[in-house]
Order: sequence, then C-alpha cells, then structure tokens
Amino acid sequence: MAGSFIRALQAVEDATPVAVASRSEPRALAFSEKFGIPQYYGSYRQLLADASVDVVYIATPHSTHSEICIACLEMGKPVLCEKPFAINASQARAVIELARKKELFLMEAMWTRFVPAVEKLRELLQQQRIGNVQIMLAGGAYMPDPDPEYYLFNKALGGGILLDAGVYLVSMASMVFGRPGQVLATGELGDTGVDEHEAILLSHQHGEIASLYVSHRAKSAPDLTLLGNKGKIYLHPPVFCPAGLTLCVDGQPEEVFDFPAPAGGYHYQVREVNRCLREGRKESSLMPLDETLAIMETMDEIRRQLGMRYAADL
Repeated sequence: MAGSFIRALQAVEDATPVAVASRSEPRALAFSEKFGIPQYYGSYRQLLADASVDVVYIATPHSTHSEICIACLEMGKPVLCEKPFAINASQARAVIELARKKELFLMEAMWTRFVPAVEKLRELLQQQRIGNVQIMLAGGAYMPDPDPEYYLFNKALGGGILLDAGVYLVSMASMVFGRPGQVLATGELGDTGVDEHEAILLSHQHGEIASLYVSHRAKSAPDLTLLGNKGKIYLHPPVFCPAGLTLCVDGQPEEVFDFPAPAGGYHYQVREVNRCLREGRKESSLMPLDETLAIMETMDEIRRQLGMRYAADL
C-alpha cells in the first residue's frame, strides 16, 4: 500500500514526499532509496519531529492506526490515515476528538470516494437519473495464500476481510444511503480467528437496502449495482477503484462512462488533502469524520454479530 501511494504522490503537482519512517531503520532506508525520498527514520517519533513534514500518511498494520494517528496529532501533524481508520469505533472516536481539540486536519484514506467514476456516480444520483435508489448489490471475493502470519489472517494485526475489503462496501452504502438503521450479518471465522466469509444486509432510513458480501473462500471481481425505480447503475470492477460505470435508464439507450485512473487512482485523495489544507479545512466534505465514525460503528455491529473480536475490543 505504501509503495502504491508514494508512486501516486509523486504524480501530484503540489505534493512532495520528504520523509519516510518505519519501525526498522534498514526498511526505511530501503524504501527511501527505492522511491527517492530524501530522509528516512527508524522510528515514527523521529519523523514527527521533522519540521519539513506538513502532513503524514499512515499505511501501517490496521492495529496500529489509532496509536500512530494520536502520536501525529499530538505533535501537531495533520493526518491521512489508511482504511480501516481504526480497529473499532472507540479508537476512531478518540482520534477524531483529539483532531478536533487540536484543530488539525484528519481524513480517512478512503480513496474510492475521490476517483472520477465515483464522482460521476454522485453526479448521476444527484440528478436522479435512475429515480429513487432503493437497492445496492455489491461484493467481491478473492483467495490470498492462507499464511497465518499474513496480515489478512493475523488477528493481532487487525486481520479479517471486513476491515480490509468489506469496509469499501459499507462505506459506499453509507455514501449513497447514509447510516443504516438496522444491520444483519452472517458469516464464518477461519482457523486463525478472523472473519473470512460474510454477507451483510443493511436497511436505511427510507427503506433502502444494501446487500453486501465479501469472502476469502471464493473468487469474484468486486463490483456494485444500484437499482432505482427508473433504472440502474453498474459500477465496473474493481469497486475500490472503478474505471467506469454503466447507466441504464428505462426506455433509453445504455450509456457507458469510462474514467481511466492513472497512477493507480491514489492521487485523487492526495489532491483532496492538499485542497483542504490550502483552504484551512479540518476535514473533507467528501469523507467527513462523523461518517468515518458511523462506518466504524456499523462494522463494530457486524463483527459483534459474527462473533469477531480483537484485543482492542476487550
């Protein structure tokens, strides 16, 4: 993730990578040499003391997000934190409250919100091209190597498919429908104790339904379909960085919109961070902190129903 992000960062006109930090100085050195970053540090505290750093991007294991976010904010650094924003809502709330107390910018790195295809999706929904949207159907499945030490299967690192992949679907449902009024979830935990396979049903304020699935036990390209009373919109896979969408309005020819995402699509969120910082904003209107917290609360409830708990929940 850090490598993909830095390649995108280097493609942004008004952003410059100035330092990288790791828990291991040799790893930080190797990363800095690979990507031409001027400074490297063997601890996060050293990086946070660097006056040349204007904003910090966090791409550490899930289980360390809130701790490092808090360290950044305590040192006066604005933060872009990779999803999942935290392990649970309690951690997320603590980070958000600190950012607001310190009056510092903070944003969840939900890059999907900022790619052109999703911008187009919001435009079509605003125009009510498919009428009143009633149903979201979304999901994806992939099968990584079942190494128990790999972060996806390692409970101590915040493993599990919900926080890694399901978060995209819950976030999209939140973007379209708002906070769910009811959450129903079923699924299975694997041998390492993390969730590997689940289906989620969310019901929303005006009767809208989001039917979602994620799995490490099958294979399917992650996509998303919205159904309205006048047609449907199909967001092309992969749902986390779609390069296009198809609009089907009753009685009209199908329309296909193509939006190639250069640099992997990560640079759009960097531009949003820079825009907010230039304008003195403390959060993004496209990924507001209250919504990030609500998404974490929804995922807490999903995990509760699945019987999936981390040490941070205890």
